[in-house]
Amino acid sequence: MALRIKLRRTGTKNAPRYRVVVAEAMSKRDGKFVEALGHYDPTKEPAQFAVNEERALYWLGVGALPTATVKSLLARAGVMKKHAASRAARAAGA
Repeated sequence: MALRIKLRRTGTKNAPRYRVVVAEAMSKRDGKFVEALGHYDPTKEPAQFAVNEERALYWLGVGALPTATVKSLLARAGVMKKHAASRAARAAGA
């Protein structure tokens, strides 16, 4: 079972909001998901993004791959840098 961290659209017509979720790679955009990690609102100025860093790091650690958009959002929030540091620490300790 391949997992992806992706955006699930909520909100209304012409006013999109998204939830950051962990779901199977082949599931539909708004289909079943395993866990909600946060939310993203691109309509606000500046865009609002909130994510549970601890859970995001967990899912990245067990092999869930973020989509391109989610990867850039996580990078802006500093989660990808923490993930890379933890991977480097694990590799150095092995």
